[in-house]
Amino acid sequence: MSYQIKRLGSGDEAMLTQYIRDIVDFDLDHDDKPKRPLAAAAAQRYLANPAVLHWVAYTDDTVIGSLYCAVLPLPADDGQELVLYEIGVRSAWRRKGVGRALLDEMDRWMRDNGVGYVWVLADNDDAIAFYQSGGFEAEDEQPVYMAREL
Repeated sequence: MSYQIKRLGSGDEAMLTQYIRDIVDFDLDHDDKPKRPLAAAAAQRYLANPAVLHWVAYTDDTVIGSLYCAVLPLPADDGQELVLYEIGVRSAWRRKGVGRALLDEMDRWMRDNGVGYVWVLADNDDAIAFYQSGGFEAEDEQPVYMAREL
């Protein structure tokens, strides 16, 4: 079965909502918990934000893969880089090239927009193997991931 890939933008709120409602089927470890889709106004802001790069692979009206990354502005060098925040493929579509095709779309965008660096946090062996097969390399020293919530 064939599929198409598109970058989500204004007007794609229903596709974004469908992806979020089905997100547990995109998780390799099935650790993801169901998430609540954005409210209409928040979804419109998300999709209109030029720093949001969210591609989906889809057939007819069904999202089968998703890659979300964000453009980070920098005060030096190229002035920007990408953080690949999330990639997932529905369980029935795995190992059929969907994830690789999504990475290819991201790479095309990077070339077209003069962005030369992308990074991702990989948290399991399957993810590490996938990213390595796509040309990602682990850096020598790994930072400690820290967060806080207000």
